Amino acid sequence: MSASVGGAKPWIAFSACGLIWGSTFLVIDLGNDALPPLWAAALRLCLATGLLGLWMAVRRIPMPRGRALTAAVGHGICQFAINFPLLYWAERQVPSGMAAVLYATVPLTSALMVRAMGLEPLTLTKLAGAALALGGVAVLFSASLRGDVPPGGLLTILFAANVSGFGVVLLKRGPRQNPIGANAVGCVIGAVVSLVASAVMGERHQLPTTFAAAAPVLYLTLAGSLGAFVLMSWLVNHWPVTRTSYVSIIVPVIALALGAIVRGQRVTATAGAGCVLILLGLLIGMRRPRRA
Repeated sequence: MSASVGGAKPWIAFSACGLIWGSTFLVIDLGNDALPPLWAAALRLCLATGLLGLWMAVRRIPMPRGRALTAAVGHGICQFAINFPLLYWAERQVPSGMAAVLYATVPLTSALMVRAMGLEPLTLTKLAGAALALGGVAVLFSASLRGDVPPGGLLTILFAANVSGFGVVLLKRGPRQNPIGANAVGCVIGAVVSLVASAVMGERHQLPTTFAAAAPVLYLTLAGSLGAFVLMSWLVNHWPVTRTSYVSIIVPVIALALGAIVRGQRVTATAGAGCVLILLGLLIGMRRPRRA
């Protein structure tokens, strides 16, 4: 565990994660138009594994060992082996903006997880901030998207979101480690599971030969796997889990806007109240506690 640190770097990492992940839900949706979902996830993770391995070799970054490896494996199973395949599969049924909205439950469940595992105290401020922000997302969502969505897809993404949050908690529970090595371990695990799941589902396995098929895989690998996930793993070394989890509150706002612009997903002009609640939740929940 590590104490929260000040300075601009954590805020830059936090903002970058929000901006990148705000776009990745839409890009996964676009990629699913060209490739089978589990196969697309497998390609992304295989490519990320190779690039992260090269990064480690060039920078001479050692593989995690001992408790660090245990934490990296737990993070990898939750984040890449469970979350990724489920999210990719469910986005065949659930609009990208709605998928991002369901990930906004993570701050509230993360606050409960870290309390249960003895990593952080559960305070009224944390609960109030998470509840307000989640309420704001719910208002924004109800005013922005309409349509019939299969409940199975919604439940799948809700489960994936909270497994993903648990993966961050497991990474935090271990010793501080290099985020590149931790994500390399996770991507290997996720790639194997996604490949097996794709084969079991009988998906066609073809390399992307068109821009529409290749661009999402490349963007998600570079911006998502080598960008946002590495930055988030670094941020977990410096901020409490409950604070870092608020990035999932920013993501739906960006994802809904992109979904409306690119995919024509319907957005109304009555989301002001939701935005106000989100802002209040962020201000309350991310406030640094006073030191005794």
